Amino acid sequence: MSSTVKGHCLCGGVQYEVTGKPLRFYHCHCGRCRKSSGTGHASNLLMTPHTGITWTQGESLLKSYKVPDAERFFNCFCSECGSPMPRVIPQLHAVLIPAGSLDSPSPLPAQARIFWDSRAEWSCSDDLPSYAEYPPAK
Repeated sequence: MSSTVKGHCLCGGVQYEVTGKPLRFYHCHCGRCRKSSGTGHASNLLMTPHTGITWTQGESLLKSYKVPDAERFFNCFCSECGSPMPRVIPQLHAVLIPAGSLDSPSPLPAQARIFWDSRAEWSCSDDLPSYAEYPPAK
């Protein structure tokens, strides 16, 4: 089922809309997600296709940083306020949306915590399933 979500950065300079199929909504506790978000985990919604994103305002304000030794991890952010913004991942044919940037309700509830064994000792805990890395393939 197709869904449309909208969002923007903290300063409002960048705005987007993504239409597609919501696949996953995970809280990721890996070190890269912690560093890029500045929190105990990054909450991300994954939607396909990667062509489903439209930048409705401020695309020229977007900057990105690719971790040199990462296969596909990079951070996309507003150059004015630093807010994490959606990133297109062509290898997965998907858009990874930082859930905190959403203005719309997520079409999926949070499903799991991933890279749980990498979490910071002070990080949150709840009743969501936890996995050492990714959950088993379905």
